[in-house]
Amino acid sequence: MKWCLSANVGFWEDELDMDLASSSIWKKMLAEMEYDGIVLESWSRWAGYGVLYDPDMRNKALHFIKQLGQALHAVSLERNSKQHLQLVYVIGPPYSEKLQEHDFGPEDLKSLSDSVDGFSLMTYDVSNPQHPGPNAPLKWIHSTLQLLLGTPSNGPQSLACKIFVGINFYGNDFILSEGLGGGAITGRDYLSLLEQHRPLLQWEENSAEHFFLYSDNKHVRHAVFYPSLMSISMRLEEARSWGAGIAIWEIGQGLDYFFDLL
Repeated sequence: MKWCLSANVGFWEDELDMDLASSSIWKKMLAEMEYDGIVLESWSRWAGYGVLYDPDMRNKALHFIKQLGQALHAVSLERNSKQHLQLVYVIGPPYSEKLQEHDFGPEDLKSLSDSVDGFSLMTYDVSNPQHPGPNAPLKWIHSTLQLLLGTPSNGPQSLACKIFVGINFYGNDFILSEGLGGGAITGRDYLSLLEQHRPLLQWEENSAEHFFLYSDNKHVRHAVFYPSLMSISMRLEEARSWGAGIAIWEIGQGLDYFFDLL
């Protein structure tokens, strides 16, 4: 399947009122590129612009997504007339049990479920250089899914199948001393660090992630959190237990043997 690159869109009020169904530009582009649909990321931008704090604007934002999904569903693929263009919508996880007005919550999920084919849930990036730690604690992933879907036994399983649980194939190299810092690393960076420092891999039980510590040539301490076969396997099992799918960010950043699990 082919998908249009994610569109980070910040909409002003008049743009939310646009008539998507009459626009031929995106339809022509999708047909020419033989894409199967669009992956849209806009929720975080709308939150940044304050759109989601205004009830009327928030409703217009949801209506826009519905319009886009309906417009895509009205277009059949040229190579298979029985299939239509699809919409995958990117959503960020709530960071507290009490939903804030800008959070994407269960009511939003239900509201958009008929118009959106899948929701790419960004269950990663819990930590950052200012607050170093695991990338995506397993318990946090579970609580995020529970907040959106209820419990596996009584939640709306018809919606669970539309959730793509985000799994990171990248890691982070955080600085622990001399001022916080560091950032994301790919598989190539990870292997280079292993070769240079020969560290001891440790398992962090609470987050279900592997990590290691090392000191660089300036004697600055680092903590590296990077996915492993065990951590990925446990997150795949979590997705299976809900009847959900997965979304990998991003597939070229991992190690080759990660594919053995897919």
